Amino acid sequence: MKFSLKLFTFLILAAGLTLASCGREDDEDDVTVPGENLTIKGSITTNTTWAAKNKYLLEGFVYVESGATLTIEPGTIIKGDKSTKATLIIKPGAKIIAEGTKTKPIVFTSNQAKGSRNYGDWGGLIILGKATVNKAPATIEGENISTFGGTDDNDNSGILKYVRLEFGGIAFETDKEINGLTMGGVGKGTTIEYIQVSNNGDDGFEWFGGNVNAKYLISYKNLDDDFDTDWGYSGNVQYGLSFRDPKVADQCTCSDSNGFESDNDAAGSDATPQTNCKFANISIIIADGTPDAKFRSAFRLRRNSALSVYNTVAVGAFPKGGLELQDAPTQANFTNDKSDFRGLILAGMSKGIVAGDEAKLKDAARKNMFGVDPTTLGLNANYKLGTGKPGLLPVAGSLLLTSGVTLPAGFEANTIVGAFGTNDWTDSWTNWDPQNTDY
Repeated sequence: MKFSLKLFTFLILAAGLTLASCGREDDEDDVTVPGENLTIKGSITTNTTWAAKNKYLLEGFVYVESGATLTIEPGTIIKGDKSTKATLIIKPGAKIIAEGTKTKPIVFTSNQAKGSRNYGDWGGLIILGKATVNKAPATIEGENISTFGGTDDNDNSGILKYVRLEFGGIAFETDKEINGLTMGGVGKGTTIEYIQVSNNGDDGFEWFGGNVNAKYLISYKNLDDDFDTDWGYSGNVQYGLSFRDPKVADQCTCSDSNGFESDNDAAGSDATPQTNCKFANISIIIADGTPDAKFRSAFRLRRNSALSVYNTVAVGAFPKGGLELQDAPTQANFTNDKSDFRGLILAGMSKGIVAGDEAKLKDAARKNMFGVDPTTLGLNANYKLGTGKPGLLPVAGSLLLTSGVTLPAGFEANTIVGAFGTNDWTDSWTNWDPQNTDY
């Protein structure tokens, strides 16, 4: 038989390809095809998918318009342009499906080179919905155009899961920066879970009305407040970490830095629905060092807020102190049981209760502890490590593992105080050094 070199070579290659394909079905998703660098600007008006094989650069205000859905694949990198104050805005009636995974988080970050990134390198992510807000018209400061809110408390703005937001917070106007994640009138049909906001030039998370629930939130080394609630926000938030750099605080004369800040509205009015959200299992920590003088309180609750907090620990030398119910209406909300504080442990600050009904706050049934020595809590030895990942899990036998109260309906049941028991839910998807990451 005549030998054919071409045929022989073909058969060998075919056999090799067949063998290589056997047993690799589970690994096919790991193959990454090189993509493009794509610039995104203006409005997205039809269903659109951003693929992980590409890199995306936002320029200016990028809108997802009502009726359109933006889907972002796991592992996608999106950068914001500094010169145009890039910001992604999901308008009411639009959706974002940004569902990363533990091993392939979605990352929004600075367009600057590693080592030269800074607070306010771009805007941030804004999600606007049709749920109830106590202000009309409601617009986001700085952009001052897009309105939000309505009467649909089941409104669904999509899914945000395993997402990092880094180096946002650029000022749209003087002293009016955008938050890492802004939620305006977002309804409870929306999923917000496993979100890390790092090195942002304003708040980590801010809710303007709406009733979306959220879990597993990290506010890491941000400038202003970590968790800010306004305009009638009424959702539940469980498991959150506020980790502060003591040298980084808001230097604006109109503001200061707190773990929590909460208002009913800017005037402290009786507008309804009242801000009456509930937070459970939050850890607020200031890293090693003397806090900047512009830090204020772990909880600065004011202007007729009726926010409630359960099973939460705050550790750090906040200059003003721990729990500050700043004004008479906010204090009255607690006295009249419109707000609630149970299972709080406030440690390392000179004044546990700055302002509020001390007798009621210290009622034994509430299991609150004020003026605690941090060394008695059983915290991880590296809990306030300023570089790299801090030690998050309490040690065996820690006071934090068993000192909580029974949580209200709507929360996952536990008796831990703070964001962590024996499960480190930050594993794999977080980044504790985004400044030096090569994107």
